[in-house]
Amino acid sequence: MINREDLESFFIRMGVEAEEVDENMWVLEGEEDAPNVVVTYAPPVIVLRLKVFDLPEGARDDQLAPLFRRLLELNASDLVHGSYGIEEGDVALSDALDLETLDFQELRNSYESIVFGATTQLKELAQLVPVAHRG
Repeated sequence: MINREDLESFFIRMGVEAEEVDENMWVLEGEEDAPNVVVTYAPPVIVLRLKVFDLPEGARDDQLAPLFRRLLELNASDLVHGSYGIEEGDVALSDALDLETLDFQELRNSYESIVFGATTQLKELAQLVPVAHRG
């Protein structure tokens, strides 16, 4: 089974900056424009999570229905690793990996997949979020 030290060596091999922000939790910073990914070591798994954007406060579910539908479509068709979800008002991409069988390549693929998904799909998804109007 992969331990904390193995994970930290994987981060180095991936070429990302890994800052331990809490016990068993790191923030990975990749290339300049890449979003940060939070990695949580919680045996028997690790969880990778990337915040995509905040949902607007006060938006109703019926207003967000096109966004919800598109997130489900992307989960089914475009994401190799992970899935979109909503947590505490955030749209996030996350993936859980089994520590028993985890290797460097699987971790790198998961990391790259969720970063790629978030960066390439953000503009389309943001267009589906209703904008609050004043007046």
